[in-house]
Amino acid sequence: MAQQYLVVYEKSVNGWGAYVPDLPGLGVVGDTLEEVQRLIRDGIELHLESLKEHGDPIPKPAAKSDYVDVDASLLA
Repeated sequence: MAQQYLVVYEKSVNGWGAYVPDLPGLGVVGDTLEEVQRLIRDGIELHLESLKEHGDPIPKPAAKSDYVDVDASLLA
Protein backbone atom coordinates (compact mmCIF):
# COMPACT_ATOMS: atom_id res chain seq x y z
CA MET A 1 0.00 0.00 0.00
CA ALA A 2 1.44 3.36 -1.03
CA GLN A 3 1.89 6.18 1.47
CA GLN A 4 1.98 9.85 0.59
CA TYR A 5 4.42 12.22 2.28
CA LEU A 6 3.87 15.96 2.08
CA VAL A 7 6.66 17.70 0.16
CA VAL A 8 7.17 21.46 0.47
CA TYR A 9 8.68 23.15 -2.59
CA GLU A 10 10.24 26.60 -2.27
CA LYS A 11 11.42 28.87 -5.07
CA SER A 12 14.56 30.87 -4.34
CA VAL A 13 16.64 33.38 -6.24
CA ASN A 14 19.02 30.60 -7.33
CA GLY A 15 16.61 27.74 -8.03
CA TRP A 16 14.37 25.45 -6.01
CA GLY A 17 14.44 23.58 -2.74
CA ALA A 18 12.24 20.89 -1.23
CA TYR A 19 11.84 19.18 2.12
CA VAL A 20 9.58 16.62 3.77
CA PRO A 21 8.24 17.73 7.19
CA ASP A 22 7.67 14.13 8.29
CA LEU A 23 11.26 13.12 7.45
CA PRO A 24 13.53 15.52 9.37
CA GLY A 25 16.90 16.11 7.78
CA LEU A 26 15.74 15.30 4.26
CA GLY A 27 16.05 18.25 1.91
CA VAL A 28 17.24 18.86 -1.63
CA VAL A 29 18.09 21.81 -3.87
CA GLY A 30 18.30 22.15 -7.63
CA ASP A 31 18.12 24.51 -10.56
CA THR A 32 14.60 23.61 -11.70
CA LEU A 33 11.39 22.40 -10.12
CA GLU A 34 11.56 19.25 -12.23
CA GLU A 35 15.06 18.46 -10.97
CA VAL A 36 14.01 18.99 -7.36
CA GLN A 37 10.92 16.81 -7.81
CA ARG A 38 13.13 13.98 -9.07
CA LEU A 39 15.70 14.48 -6.32
CA ILE A 40 13.15 14.55 -3.49
CA ARG A 41 11.43 11.39 -4.73
CA ASP A 42 14.79 9.59 -4.84
CA GLY A 43 15.71 11.08 -1.47
CA ILE A 44 12.51 9.85 0.18
CA GLU A 45 13.09 6.32 -1.11
CA LEU A 46 16.74 6.29 0.02
CA HIS A 47 15.86 7.77 3.41
CA LEU A 48 13.15 5.19 4.07
CA GLU A 49 15.41 2.33 2.90
CA SER A 50 18.14 3.53 5.27
CA LEU A 51 15.74 3.74 8.21
CA LYS A 52 14.54 0.21 7.47
CA GLU A 53 18.08 -1.19 7.12
CA HIS A 54 19.06 0.29 10.49
CA GLY A 55 15.93 -0.96 12.23
CA ASP A 56 14.71 2.57 12.88
CA PRO A 57 10.99 3.35 12.92
CA ILE A 58 9.46 4.59 9.67
CA PRO A 59 7.57 7.83 10.35
CA LYS A 60 3.96 7.72 9.24
CA PRO A 61 2.88 10.63 7.07
CA ALA A 62 1.15 13.15 9.33
CA ALA A 63 1.89 16.63 7.94
CA LYS A 64 -0.97 18.49 6.29
CA SER A 65 -1.04 21.68 4.26
CA ASP A 66 -3.60 24.30 3.47
CA TYR A 67 -3.90 27.79 2.06
CA VAL A 68 -5.20 30.74 4.04
CA ASP A 69 -6.99 33.60 2.28
CA VAL A 70 -5.88 37.08 3.33
CA ASP A 71 -7.41 40.44 2.48
CA ALA A 72 -5.79 41.80 -0.69
CA SER A 73 -5.47 45.24 0.92
CA LEU A 74 -2.87 43.78 3.28
CA LEU A 75 -0.65 42.94 0.31
CA ALA A 76 -0.60 46.43 -1.23
